[in-house]
Amino acid sequence: MTDTPQFDLIGSASFAEWLAGQDLSIAFTTYQAGKLFLVGAQPGGRLSVFERTFDHCMGLGVGQRRFWMSSLYQLWQFEDFHDPGVMQGGYDATYVPVAGHTTGDIDVHDIHVQPDGTPLFVATRFNCLATLSQTGSFTEVWRPPFIDRLTAEDRCHLNGMAADDMGARFVSCVGQSNVADGWRDHRRDGGMVLDVASGAPVAAGLSMPHSPRLHQGRLWLLQTGTGEFGEVHIATGQFNPICFLPGFARGLCFVGDYAVIGLSRPRENRTFDGLKLNERLAQKGLTPKCGLCVVNLKTGALEHLLEIEGVVQELYDVAVLPDVKRPRALGFRNDEIRFFVRPESQLDR
Repeated sequence: MTDTPQFDLIGSASFAEWLAGQDLSIAFTTYQAGKLFLVGAQPGGRLSVFERTFDHCMGLGVGQRRFWMSSLYQLWQFEDFHDPGVMQGGYDATYVPVAGHTTGDIDVHDIHVQPDGTPLFVATRFNCLATLSQTGSFTEVWRPPFIDRLTAEDRCHLNGMAADDMGARFVSCVGQSNVADGWRDHRRDGGMVLDVASGAPVAAGLSMPHSPRLHQGRLWLLQTGTGEFGEVHIATGQFNPICFLPGFARGLCFVGDYAVIGLSRPRENRTFDGLKLNERLAQKGLTPKCGLCVVNLKTGALEHLLEIEGVVQELYDVAVLPDVKRPRALGFRNDEIRFFVRPESQLDR
């Protein structure tokens, strides 16, 4: 009999209290362990941690009472089956995977939920932004100008997207390359942020940039290869770090004047070798962490930490679930999803 892989989530002293005070919960994914985590707060200042298993889950995109999540070869649409304010089993939201769209293994990274509820996403293996197709795996909607054709070769490692209600505004890639896996030669200082409207670089000379996001009228970014979180000044292209992060950073979302960032432990392979992050961790005598950190945007201080120990070593995406204190989700490994039914009728409208 195979033992179930073990992991522990350990919050810093005031993490649960901070989470409860914000009237929200947090979702995050680990493709390495194949888990979706939903973290909220219980009465009495304790964390509520709910997890479900999905193969190679990565990107998250949150909409109104829904979120989309990518897995190995599908995009899943989760809908909250609760009426607002209704508790069931101690939970105020139950997210049910109501639809799965088969994209094939296209390595979907960041996801943005559009005003009509459909996902716009980064198809990294095909070097493009894409959306759903009714007759194919996906529909390409944009690609960097230096990529000459739609092909299943991860050439530039297009990985991140900053979007708003008007759609995608900026994207990040690890290196400007038009050959398969060419981005690997640019990991240390070849990263770029591109303007989607013009295709032109907004910032260059970055080290493995990830998770560009727009918040409070500013463009934020994780410069993962150096372990820095900061702001890109759009007019000048200057990256201004506000703090150093003790891990390989991917996944970024915001709660007012706070950023919530995912941290991973670097792998022992060529993707992580030769990065300044490893040198800085060694200089500071720090062991890289896996988990979530909460950064104060005004001071750059890491005020809260949710550390993960055990089998989970790497995270990908992090998202805020607003107005939800204690969520859960249904999966496919028991009969629960078979009997959790929410009917709708046009006759009652």
